[in-house]
Amino acid sequence: MALDLLELRKDIDEIDAKIVELYEKRMEVSEKVAQYKIENGKKVFDKEREKEKIKKVKSLTHNDFNSHGVEELFEQIMAMSRKLQYGLLSDNGVAGKLPFIEVDSLDTDKARVVFQGAEGSYSQMAMHQFFGDDVNSFHVDTFRDAMLAIDEGSADFAVLPIENSTAGSVNEIYDLLDEFENYIVGEQIIKIEHCLMGVKGTTLDTIERVYSHPQSLMQSSRFLHEYPWQQISMQNNAFAAKRVADENDTTQAAIASEYAAKTYGLEVIKKGVNHSSTNSTRFIIVSNQKIFLKDANKISICLQVPDESGSLYQMLSHFIYNNLNLNMIESRPIEGKNWEYRFFIDFDGNLSDSAVKNALRGLRQEATSMKILGNYNEAHKS
Repeated sequence: MALDLLELRKDIDEIDAKIVELYEKRMEVSEKVAQYKIENGKKVFDKEREKEKIKKVKSLTHNDFNSHGVEELFEQIMAMSRKLQYGLLSDNGVAGKLPFIEVDSLDTDKARVVFQGAEGSYSQMAMHQFFGDDVNSFHVDTFRDAMLAIDEGSADFAVLPIENSTAGSVNEIYDLLDEFENYIVGEQIIKIEHCLMGVKGTTLDTIERVYSHPQSLMQSSRFLHEYPWQQISMQNNAFAAKRVADENDTTQAAIASEYAAKTYGLEVIKKGVNHSSTNSTRFIIVSNQKIFLKDANKISICLQVPDESGSLYQMLSHFIYNNLNLNMIESRPIEGKNWEYRFFIDFDGNLSDSAVKNALRGLRQEATSMKILGNYNEAHKS
């Protein structure tokens, strides 16, 4: 007997209608479960119960293919059930309070600000653009020193680079954000334009050595390859500019910002020696206070997920379900745990939004650990 495709499709439609009917019935029961948990203070996520449920429904199938399919299907059904319950908990005022205080504005009038590097660095430029030229500031040698300064209270805010549009993320900053109880309260983006500079009288013909940070040398490699100069790496572009100014030698030059040239009284020999005209660095403003602006529109978190198949997908599903837009996800290895990773995520939202509260509640219950790194205003990209 020949198979009739139209009849087969009709059978599938009838089965699908029954599946939808049963799914809605299941969600109705899930609402009652949520009400019970509200009344009895129970957690939504019961990992062992879900494992037993998956094992049971898999045993009802008749081959390996269907067993795997049913496992995936019920993982999704139970995930949707949890998300429904999280929403109902929030609607009934049991979403839990986030340990962050909403403020109208940052108190920067008498603030003391720390940045890493030297006078004339891009970090100092970012600080002045965010806080103004009259800011009370000091600088330190390392990123850790800057985090320690706000952690210990010798500074109110720190300005730290976290991402470059061409070189990528500054991994050490992510590790420090997880390690310290410091929080992101602002963001500043600086367009990077490297300049070749030297003391008065320096020309392209007199230069023999060029000093700069390794990344800046790499970003300016196309220009530098045209000349037989020795390239010498420095800890910081501003340090390079300072060395050239201090040694007052026309055979030496630095690659740094025009801001650094002005700071150290150097002459710009050539602007824009980096080959990317769209190169920018994103800086974060960090405080030891758990605060967020009432109009903040960007949230950063870090989380560790169970070392199980599909666990990251389940975490990300909370953003999809709550219609939250992800901007960035970055992974970092966890020290002392081979092949285990911590994920850093940026997404749109405000900690007072109900959708954000629902997503964070689900993440907090289902992730191995979760930390809110800050809620702040996204900087305009140059």
